[in-house]
Amino acid sequence: MKFTDGFWHIRPGVSATYAQEAHDITPAGDSIVVHAPGRQILDRGNTLNQPLLTVTLSSPLEGVVRVRIEHHQGALRSPGFAIHEQQGAAQVSVDDAAGTLTTGGLTARVTKGAPWDLSFSRGGVRLTGSGHKSVGYMTLGADAPVSAEPAGIAGYSATGLAPHRTYVHEQLDLGVGELIYGLGERFGPFVKNGQSVDIWNADGGTSSELAYKNIPFYLSSRGYGVFVNQPEHVSFEVGSESVERVQFSTAGEALEYFVIDGPTPKDVMDRYTQLTGRPPVVPAWSYGLWLSTSFTTEYDEATVNSFVDGMRERDIPLSVFHFDCFWMREFNWTDLEWDARTFPDPEGMLARLHDEKDLRVCVWINPYIAQRSAMFGEAAAADYLVKRADGSVWQWDWWQAGMGLVDFTNPEARSWFKEKLRAVVRQGVDALKTDFGERIPTDVVWHDGTSPQTMHNLYTQLYNQAVWEVLLEERGLGEAMLFSRSATAGGQTMPVHWGGDNSSSYTSMAETLRGGLSLASSGFGYWSHDIGGFEGTPDPGVFKRWVAFGLLSSHSRLHGSTSYRVPWAFDDEAVDITRKFAQLKNTLMPYLFTAGADVAASGVSIARPMFFEFPDDPAVGYLDRQYMLGRDLLVAPVMSADGVVDFYLPAGVWTSLLTGERVEGGRWVRETHALDSLPVYVRPGAVIPRGARGDRPDYDFLDGLVLEVYSDGEALDASVDVVTAEGERVTFTVTGSGDSVTATGSGGEAVEVVNRH
Repeated sequence: MKFTDGFWHIRPGVSATYAQEAHDITPAGDSIVVHAPGRQILDRGNTLNQPLLTVTLSSPLEGVVRVRIEHHQGALRSPGFAIHEQQGAAQVSVDDAAGTLTTGGLTARVTKGAPWDLSFSRGGVRLTGSGHKSVGYMTLGADAPVSAEPAGIAGYSATGLAPHRTYVHEQLDLGVGELIYGLGERFGPFVKNGQSVDIWNADGGTSSELAYKNIPFYLSSRGYGVFVNQPEHVSFEVGSESVERVQFSTAGEALEYFVIDGPTPKDVMDRYTQLTGRPPVVPAWSYGLWLSTSFTTEYDEATVNSFVDGMRERDIPLSVFHFDCFWMREFNWTDLEWDARTFPDPEGMLARLHDEKDLRVCVWINPYIAQRSAMFGEAAAADYLVKRADGSVWQWDWWQAGMGLVDFTNPEARSWFKEKLRAVVRQGVDALKTDFGERIPTDVVWHDGTSPQTMHNLYTQLYNQAVWEVLLEERGLGEAMLFSRSATAGGQTMPVHWGGDNSSSYTSMAETLRGGLSLASSGFGYWSHDIGGFEGTPDPGVFKRWVAFGLLSSHSRLHGSTSYRVPWAFDDEAVDITRKFAQLKNTLMPYLFTAGADVAASGVSIARPMFFEFPDDPAVGYLDRQYMLGRDLLVAPVMSADGVVDFYLPAGVWTSLLTGERVEGGRWVRETHALDSLPVYVRPGAVIPRGARGDRPDYDFLDGLVLEVYSDGEALDASVDVVTAEGERVTFTVTGSGDSVTATGSGGEAVEVVNRH
């Protein structure tokens, strides 16, 4: 949201009060309270008839500074997000010149007097700061164009006009060459500089500026992060209003944000996920290939069996089968009842899929209750559905006829919905796909009185938490598994998330990857996407290229809208390629599952942007068509019909995982790949643990384990961890040179070592 008209003026109808000086700075335990008037105080008369902004500095966690800006402190207060705090994380000092708060290696310093200056530094070097005209309280007057309608369900404003009269904003310095990432799963340019970004969950597909997963957190290339602790709409102007600053604003009387220290991107992720929650370990079986019924296709148990048996006959390893919406009867979603016309024996079918086909099962749900379903009447009678101000149930016909919305702020409604889900899980369902949760109205009243503006983005958290709790209770930690589309800050604690409705094209492959890298830059550890694209039917070339890409993601699902995604629907080569990469991924499970365990320990994603691993290489800052899969594998999906792919290799000698070819890095490389190939390069000096099985992802990783060493022939003294499917971490020490390389496990385990130099 922009408030200014260039550098000198504000927009018509807007009145601005800026923190002009730190009038007084007061220590308050382990906090600092600063009173900042809207004008310089030159005499006592200046203290009359003007606003005063209160800025409070504190630390919830070592290496994190909280800044709270308030105008009227008696106004309704945002609940913020659920965060984890420590006591005594900061040291405070106030003298006549300034107040400083130090936590870990991060220091916040606010100088006494004018002009206003709040700086954040590490080792005496300023990372960013809030300067003149940065802290602002903005009022839209009677002559300002303001929307008379509530905020939109898709975009934030239904009319394009501001829906509120007062806003608080902050601006932080944007340094020369500094790049900004994150702000959730966004499908536009990976680097956010120059963009206006609204944090407002929306069902907009992957080809628009809207996003399913809006996270008010950004990551700077200078080694710090900023998290705005507001579940409400937050508007970011990333060098797009003031090109020297990142601005963020929210409606109301207060704004709270955190500055999070690094110094590396992975250090920032560590602290951010300590603050907002760690992703847990997900089960080994979930890394295998998932196959879906697709969305609006015709299917019954015979169809399902034909798909499952077809994969087995073609020697394509399959781990999970997913039933999309039409496992329930049309016009009845979500009633959580199998359509008896097509699935007359659901318990028997699920048992057969488990016992005879050796598969896990996932089913689709959403939080919307269709009027035709029995659950609607039950929920409406018990006041479990969201209501309008006049007491009527909020309903509309978009998606499902007459649907209502479960009010998860009502503990009884939450328990009721969980019991319905529990019955489904007990039938034999292993995972739940929590679709939707973005189109949440603002012209409603919530049971617990939460503001509709707060609940629009926060709803998905309550929805997914209810489902996650059922799976934890029924399946246990380490087996619980969601497949979610919408999220907000903290959603990373309930994995896995997929990228939403993409289209069946090379350009959509690219935008899908940008969304995944942006999500990884926002604290999410696992990520999937619809292989081949959701909308439309991919041509065989797109499907084959996407299969390789999808099976080199943390989680891999074949899913579409109006057509099936079984590989033989395309051609025999598609079958061969699916088999090849599904088996390859399974052999990489000791490496991938260990990376997943590291997600739970540090918050760093499995598929990650290049700058996570090479933050000091200026060439990687804008790279969004390649990524690191774990620490040591570089993947560059082929996104062209001719097979030509350009990618960048950082310094050192890299080795192709697929061919063994060695390529000198520190430069751009152009290669042409057949449909069954793509650039997958091993980092110089890496040790890659490879499993003995390609037929499934959940096996004994230590049985037949091979450590592949990419050492360039020099003397080696390295270690590599392998986390087993049961959660045991074994550290192997690798020593030697040339072909005389040996490894010993921390428990005395013997293992084969192969030097790929």
